[in-house]
Amino acid sequence: MTAVEDRPGAIRVLLADDQALLRATFRLLIEANPDMAVVGEAADGEEAVALARAHHPAVVLMDIRMPRVNGLDATAAICADPTLAATRVLVLTTFETEEYVARALRAGASGFLGKDVSADGLLDGIRTVAAGEALLSAAATRALISRFLSTAEPDPPAGSVARLATLTPREREVLVLAAEGRSNAEIAERLVVSPLTVRTHIQRAMTKLHARDRTQLVVIAYRTGLVRR
Repeated sequence: MTAVEDRPGAIRVLLADDQALLRATFRLLIEANPDMAVVGEAADGEEAVALARAHHPAVVLMDIRMPRVNGLDATAAICADPTLAATRVLVLTTFETEEYVARALRAGASGFLGKDVSADGLLDGIRTVAAGEALLSAAATRALISRFLSTAEPDPPAGSVARLATLTPREREVLVLAAEGRSNAEIAERLVVSPLTVRTHIQRAMTKLHARDRTQLVVIAYRTGLVRR
């Protein structure tokens, strides 16, 4: 294993799972990539929160069903901690139920994957979340998010409607397409611009709407009525 100190600029990952064998497997997979490094392992949610505060990882790979404090409560604690504003949570679980996905998004998770994901899919997911984006590309996930956002917590976040007025027409257009589940590449092709330009519009919209990440940006788009089911 290569020490974290020997990988400057690598994506720092914290593993949170109550199964030691799975943590060891994830560590081997992640450490085999020079752009990633594991900074710690937690066997329960309470330990995950403590280690996140100690190591400030870029991504926490979080299981849901763990002893003492479950992964959903740990996710909420991490996402609510202002000292961990740069930390993203990627939920990885065997139980891909509608309730769990909804609760994970509400807690502030930036992504949600099943444990049957491929090795490449997991690594790509870590990179996507570390870049500040959300895992919203799968059709099933888009449908679930749409259903959740159109039925739960109907009132928009305070000030969100007023802040929509600060978006430029192109930023609103990009936001609508992102909320429909389109990737940056798909949006760029649709608008005939570069993916970098799309990402810039997304980042500006996040700043103006006070969104933590792309997932929260989509939440705001639905809950303010900018995008409807």
